[in-house]
Amino acid sequence: MKYRKLGDSDLNVSEISLGSWLTYGLGVDGNAGEACVDAAFDAGINFIDTANIYGRGAAESFLGDALASRPRDSYVLATKLFAPMSDEDKGLSAAQVYKQIDASLARLKTDYVDLYQCHRYDVETPLEETMEALSDIVRQGKVRYLGFSEWSPQNIQDSLDLEGVEKFVSSQPQYSMLWRRPEEKVIPLCAANGISQIVWSPLAQGVLTGKYKPGAAPATGTRATSDDMGGFMETWLKDDILAAVQKLVPLAEEAGASLGQFALTWVLREPNVASAIIGASRPEQVAENAAASGIEIDDGLFRQADEILAPVQRKP
Repeated sequence: MKYRKLGDSDLNVSEISLGSWLTYGLGVDGNAGEACVDAAFDAGINFIDTANIYGRGAAESFLGDALASRPRDSYVLATKLFAPMSDEDKGLSAAQVYKQIDASLARLKTDYVDLYQCHRYDVETPLEETMEALSDIVRQGKVRYLGFSEWSPQNIQDSLDLEGVEKFVSSQPQYSMLWRRPEEKVIPLCAANGISQIVWSPLAQGVLTGKYKPGAAPATGTRATSDDMGGFMETWLKDDILAAVQKLVPLAEEAGASLGQFALTWVLREPNVASAIIGASRPEQVAENAAASGIEIDDGLFRQADEILAPVQRKP
């Protein structure tokens, strides 16, 4: 496993990180989830990402138990706030920052998180209020560094323009061979200001592993057939996309990699990407994805892949 510095922080994070959206505490049973966490550590993954909204606290609670026996300095822990935890508890107001960090810390069974992220931008709360409250919990020692997810370039610039507050060190956008929208504005702006990308859905929820075939029903046991985990896949389960992905298989074979590893390495080719978040329901998935770190693939193969996927890519 290779590691990269996270923005203007002193955190070194594994190129592959373990996420918990739709999986731990929700779609994956506890024993399987614990096996995945163990596999992550065995593979050298030190970066664990979650959010308070995942399972309405269930993912954080699962990780609190799963990580309890490990030395706190052996992993980098990230969580988020913004999404509604109840009808009243939502957004990025100062009151919510103070309330949600304490609730997350209690569920995670830790005194601090290494990275606290704004899950989305809150148009109903002044940015100054949010940033002052976030800066306060950094000073209190409850949070080491700050990040955001899916903020627009203007949102990012507005945060950079504020004085006297803690600066963000990470951005968490969707980014993959199929979803390239951050490339035009978000990545250049962040790279110029000490902010790294931690990308989610780098495998397009498993579609870029090639396991879903055009014209065929998803296999039993895959994410697409899960009531808990398959609800967000309709964007990718289209025959034109699945057919294009199948054309990548010979390129991955030429590179000596699985298709999933090929797709993860494509994401990691971008220097501003510090880590690619993977989701896994089985430990062998963790091991295979983690092995993408350090693989060297000829840029020519990536150019061929981009040409194949161009008709179905989501670009700016």
